[in-house]
Parts: sequence; structure tokens; C-alpha cells
Amino acid sequence: MPKAVLGETNYQVCRPTPQNIFMRGIIYKFHLLLGSLVSVPLLAWAASGFLYALPNTIEGGVIENIAADRVKVSPAEAMASANELAGRQLPTTALTLLMKDGRPQYQAIGGLGAESIFIDAETGIAAHSKPPSLKTRFFREAHFYFFAGRWQVALLLIFSGLAALSALTGIYLNIAYWSGKFRRPDVQRPAR
Repeated sequence: MPKAVLGETNYQVCRPTPQNIFMRGIIYKFHLLLGSLVSVPLLAWAASGFLYALPNTIEGGVIENIAADRVKVSPAEAMASANELAGRQLPTTALTLLMKDGRPQYQAIGGLGAESIFIDAETGIAAHSKPPSLKTRFFREAHFYFFAGRWQVALLLIFSGLAALSALTGIYLNIAYWSGKFRRPDVQRPAR
């Protein structure tokens, strides 16, 4: 490489080596591939999040205060009503008191797969949950990867890792691009 002397300090002209150009090309192609792989689930996740932000679009999207004075049924009675509706003793993993459609209701979860049982907290009448609307199903499937079943956590981890790799390669490519942009060919830096 050509050397220039300024005073008593040696400087080298900074030019990219063929190895640097080759590595940047590989990282650039890898970054494009990662971007393609990550963009589809990321787009679905963003679209489902946007749906959730729209008022009254997703079932259960409205948060209401529980009217405690209207609750007449105890949690034990609610679980008994759920078992009676199911026709067997359910392995209930959660019993939640919430407001649904302006009424206090218990939601019993467990033993029915994705389905749950709602028990009216005023009357004790139990009913199976209604199938969700198309928008709500899209929200749940796209946002939480429910479609994946037991692979849900693995897919979330894989796509999170791919998104992180895509971000890191993008940061590297930006640094490489902008550092080359600000370095003029006639500018010299100290030799090592």
C-alpha cells in the first residue's frame, strides 16, 4: 500500500481489501435472507397488534371494572357449575372473575383445550364459550402463534433469534456503509 509521511507519523491510504468486500457481500445476502424470513411473521404480528389497538374490534378488548356488588356466586359454586356443564370433574387451571358483555362472569379454563366455560356470577348459569369471530381468531393466531400448537414456544424463539440476527447484520451493514461514506479515498489514517 502506498505510504505517506506527515511529519514523523506514518499513514496508510485506507482501501477496502477483497476479503472485506467479499464478507460484506455475504453478510448483505444473509441480511436479505433473514429479512425475508422474519418479515412474514413480523407483518402478521404487527397487523394483529394494530387490530387490537382499534376499539371494539377484538372480543375482550374492552376493559370494564368488576361490579363486585353484583357477584352472587362463589368461586366454588362456579367451578361446580362448570363441572356440571362438562359432565365431569374438570382439571380447572384458572378461574377468573371478569366483566363480559356488561355482566360479571367467571371464566373456567382447563380440561377443554382452547375452549373455556363462562359462569354468570349473578345467576350461576354456565355456558361454553362461543367461537371467536374471524378478527379475534386472526389476532390470537397471528399474535400469539396459537396455530403452532406445541411448537408455539419454539417458533417464537426461532423467529425472535432470526429477528435479532437480522437487526445485528443490519447494524453491521450500516456501520460499514456509513464509515465508508465518510472516509474519502484521499484521507489517510495512521498505520498499525
